[in-house]
Amino acid sequence: MSAAPAIPRRSAALVWAVALCAYVAAVFHRSSLGVTGVDAAHRFDINAAALATFSVAQLAVYAAMQVPVGVLLDRYGSRRLLLVGGALMVAGQLCFAVATDVRLAVAARVLVGLGDAMTFISVLRIVAFWFPGRRNPLMVQLTGTLGQLGAILGAVPLVALLHHAGWTPAFLTAAALGATVLLMVAAAVRDTPHREHAGALAPDLATVRRQLAAAWAQPGTRLGLWTHFVTQFSGAVFALLWGYPFLVQGQGLSPTAAAGLLTLMTVATLLSGPVVAHLCARHPFRRSVVVFAITAGTAAVWAVVLAWPGRAPHWLLVVLVLVLAVNGPGSVIGFDYARTFNPVHRIGSATGIVNVGGFVASIMLILAVGVVLDLAGPPGQATPTLDAYRWAFAVQYLLWALGAVQVLRYRNAARRRHAAERAAEGVPVGRVAGR
Repeated sequence: MSAAPAIPRRSAALVWAVALCAYVAAVFHRSSLGVTGVDAAHRFDINAAALATFSVAQLAVYAAMQVPVGVLLDRYGSRRLLLVGGALMVAGQLCFAVATDVRLAVAARVLVGLGDAMTFISVLRIVAFWFPGRRNPLMVQLTGTLGQLGAILGAVPLVALLHHAGWTPAFLTAAALGATVLLMVAAAVRDTPHREHAGALAPDLATVRRQLAAAWAQPGTRLGLWTHFVTQFSGAVFALLWGYPFLVQGQGLSPTAAAGLLTLMTVATLLSGPVVAHLCARHPFRRSVVVFAITAGTAAVWAVVLAWPGRAPHWLLVVLVLVLAVNGPGSVIGFDYARTFNPVHRIGSATGIVNVGGFVASIMLILAVGVVLDLAGPPGQATPTLDAYRWAFAVQYLLWALGAVQVLRYRNAARRRHAAERAAEGVPVGRVAGR
């Protein structure tokens, strides 16, 4: 089923805008640790590997919950999940604000990850029901791109508040922001514009399990998963945790300059998202070309940064964050594959599967960077060296290699499946949607 053309545009725009605010808040909560990592290490008196557990706990819950949340989404709808997810993130930030013990801090990030897991795919389902199919690629890309405004709020403003008012007031403010958005969702968001479809939003569990199995059996869904895997992790890990310490400790930038580069990265993401959306909408049979171009470009710029003798010049770090900025929009192509190869009634399940990819890769890289920094740094030195950061970020090439092979594998499988389906329908086989 798809949204009917008769849906009032203002109603659709209002529902989407408020749901988008929920995603902006989720990105803010998710990224709030990234620019406060150095302060968190001092507050809890922990090393790099222990600091990584904060983000790993948050992302591990996020990734582990994607498929269950997709099932819940197909059963209960977007509004309920946005409300529950928002409440969990507010609770997590409240705990983080008062935490002085590592265990409570980790539990707080788990709550943030759990709530975050319920947000993005819920907004994508709203897009599927409130907007016609022809507008879906643009709306999905705009959702993913504009959501990064939350990362801007989690960079310079949060750092300024943290250094001016202190740890507890900063994260209490973050919780208050989340609570405000939660009230907006309760007031404005509805699952579907059609009352007659409201009862159809809660299929029985057996039906949901069949939908999940069907989504996983579709090669296009797994193509989306590996697309998300290979494009997202480098930019995500840089923004979520290790970019700020790398710029401050490894490259010798001031905290303000490092936060400024992260803000530039987010602004560039906002600008590049519509470009990627336009390319995918205009050349749907060449989406994988865009994926490989983004991956290759990111790997190439990182190679120059890591091989540069001494600290990289500022212009090169600017190039790095600009390239990393395209990673997020590139990963959204994975959700477009989910939409292309699955009917709307199983969008939640398919999107949940796809969303696992990038966050599993991010978890692997966050852990690896933390471990390598501790192993490669001089014994007894708390601050990692630039060489330690070089070795740590070199781990990315293993993940890029794995992801690229899998994208190629499932692209070919999706082509074969599509060709077989069209042949069975008696339709001449032309270009395939998975390319």
